[in-house]
Amino acid sequence: MSTLHVLSHSPFGDDRLTSCLRVIGTDDGLLLSGDAAYALQPGTAPFAVLSARGLKLFVLAEDAQARAISVPDWAIGVDYPAFVDLSIHYDKVNSWL
Repeated sequence: MSTLHVLSHSPFGDDRLTSCLRVIGTDDGLLLSGDAAYALQPGTAPFAVLSARGLKLFVLAEDAQARAISVPDWAIGVDYPAFVDLSIHYDKVNSWL
């Protein structure tokens, strides 16, 4: 069963990203929204981990843009309608509150 994991908290404030990466499966996707987009700042530990993992990684483009973060070529920027499509595509959605 595939899961879309949704993170919205900064990776610099707690361990949600680390916990998520421990359980994420090969068929799963990860969507960064809100302050979780800061994980895509080049030169940071979260950026290095995410770039090396080869995940199906999505980021809300609006949130990345609001934080002046470029979406790297190994991630996919999505808008809200695409977020809804992802939610339907995956069997489950797990929001890391």
